[in-house]
Amino acid sequence: MLQDLPKMACSVSDTPALKDLPKVATDLKSQLEGFNTSCLRDVDTNEKIVLPSAEDVATEKTQKSLFEGIEKFDASRLKHTEVQEKNPLPDKDVVAAEKAHQNLLDGVEHFDKSQMKHATTEEKNILPPIEAIEAEKEKNKFLNGIENFDPTKLKHTETCEKNPLPTKDIIEQEKTA
Repeated sequence: MLQDLPKMACSVSDTPALKDLPKVATDLKSQLEGFNTSCLRDVDTNEKIVLPSAEDVATEKTQKSLFEGIEKFDASRLKHTEVQEKNPLPDKDVVAAEKAHQNLLDGVEHFDKSQMKHATTEEKNILPPIEAIEAEKEKNKFLNGIENFDPTKLKHTETCEKNPLPTKDIIEQEKTA
């Protein structure tokens, strides 16, 4: 790298002559010559060299390793795949259905109510008459009485079977009749 730079050696022949040097104003020259360096204060200069932290070095190493991995990647190890191009555009049927739906919505939104004829509505009472309601209540009451019958409330009774035989007179009256 140093071979590429031109050599910068100063020789006496390269320095310009005194007459070729720029002229300094006399008042500035007298001030510079008469400057007293004892007026200056002593100051310690601190050189601040900012070194990267351990985290910075670690992140730089990981970035560098990632870039090296990308540069050295072997594309021949990849598997060949077939690309399927999908057409996201709708077909004619979908476009026609959407237009029909949009036309219906526009027709409803921009409908002219002034072209309609006036109509009167009749309310029909589909309730049964009061007599039918009362009859149904009685029927339901009767059925509930049968379904919810409690036989434990009955009194115990003794049944006595009587089979009266007809007398001779009754038999003869029936024969003559």
